[in-house]
Amino acid sequence: MHSGGIVSSIIRPRVHPFPVSQSNPQENLANPENSPDRPGTLLPARGTLPTFTWPRYLGGITTSGFCLPLPNGPTVPEIIQVEVPNVGESISEVQIGQWLKAKGDWVDSGEDLVEIETEKASVQIPAPTNGYVESIDKESEEFANVGDVIASIRVAEKPAPNASESDPKSAPASSDKTAPTPAGNEASFVMPAAQRLLEEHGLKASEVPASGPGGRLLKEDVLAYVQNQNKKSAPAAPTSRPASSAPATTEPRRAVTGSLIADAPSHRQEQVKPLSMLRRTIAARLVEAQQTAALLTTFNEIDMKPVMSIRSKYKERFLERHGVKLGFMSFFAKAAVEALRKFPAVNAEIRNNDIVYRHYQDIGIAIGGGKGLVVPVIRNVELLSFAGIESSISDFAKQAAENRLQPEDLIGGTFTISNGGIYGSLLSTPIVNPPQSGILGLHAIQERPVAVDGQVVIRPMMNVALTYDHRIVDGREAVGFLRIIKDVIEDPARLFLEL
Repeated sequence: MHSGGIVSSIIRPRVHPFPVSQSNPQENLANPENSPDRPGTLLPARGTLPTFTWPRYLGGITTSGFCLPLPNGPTVPEIIQVEVPNVGESISEVQIGQWLKAKGDWVDSGEDLVEIETEKASVQIPAPTNGYVESIDKESEEFANVGDVIASIRVAEKPAPNASESDPKSAPASSDKTAPTPAGNEASFVMPAAQRLLEEHGLKASEVPASGPGGRLLKEDVLAYVQNQNKKSAPAAPTSRPASSAPATTEPRRAVTGSLIADAPSHRQEQVKPLSMLRRTIAARLVEAQQTAALLTTFNEIDMKPVMSIRSKYKERFLERHGVKLGFMSFFAKAAVEALRKFPAVNAEIRNNDIVYRHYQDIGIAIGGGKGLVVPVIRNVELLSFAGIESSISDFAKQAAENRLQPEDLIGGTFTISNGGIYGSLLSTPIVNPPQSGILGLHAIQERPVAVDGQVVIRPMMNVALTYDHRIVDGREAVGFLRIIKDVIEDPARLFLEL
């Protein structure tokens, strides 16, 4: 079965073709003499219960069930294993992001269970069935391969809306450790890492204030509590002791990956965290660009008054008609299309020993997302209106803030625009996103004196920068490219007259 490049395999339970015992169904498993050679038995598997893989397709999530359907007998509750789905052709490893459900929580089928981070984007894995979270096998920030089991769900009927969540009959036995109702800062659930620390230090969960979402007790809470207790119990240094006395011995600091170093002074704490998949990719691509391309940057400045006047005059009507705000990025995207048409080398790429010229403009817009800088690509910008460009940018910005960009949103692109001005940057040298050959950097608008027709006037000016691959783009072409950007922005009527 194929859907979006994700394959789900279907395997039927192994059942012996001969009929099972009808008089005593349990005898089929309890009799140790049962074997595949004897009629009237189920084929045994490892352990007490046979392991089945049930026919189930859940958007790329492979599920395994543990269930024994016996004639006229009880059915053991089914356990569904949640595996890392295939999220891309070249992606084999992911990083576990935020768990949206804790162990023992109820989850509806299709409800987001966990966020996983790939080298390109964050992806939400939905729950494959209704039930309770039986186990969480991979903690946040841990790495997992495609196909690894990261959680399991015990299938159950959805409890009645008026049923008490603290009723032990309505929750599986594995959730007994969760507190029924958080009181104050008391933990409603203890994360596994925090539980290990509690056991190491001989503490109870009720003694440590919880700061996690939903009253969850985190490992950071336990570490902070231990540090505070150590400070309170430490004896005060005697004031009569001379400063030149024998130096105090300090134990070496423990290198604890992913956690605070508990025995370090409060002003000398360190924290070690694994590099995220997205940050790994960003780092690798930036280094690749510096090592493989001959990068050079050229600059110019633009008088933003004409565009600002148009935006101020029509922004209310634009919003009322199109349902999206009119920003500056759509003007620069349209100007970039005109410049790319006149200087196609900036829109091209080097592929092996060839130059590939693209007769379309797929422009990536750099956006600061929840996990870092991402560059979603707007396809065929030359065919879009101002409203279409602004709508695409708005949608991508919302998805980036919620970490819901899909890998296909970030693939491709023939040119990139980065606006460091929203962070206050006045001048920068952006780095090309390989295998592209150019990137346009926008900066903050600043009023400053300029000479216009022999007069010194105050104008809102913006510095712009074009970083380009000198292997394919000559300096003359790069300067001409920025000149087109400047002319179009300072005289927007050129866009409508196609000049």
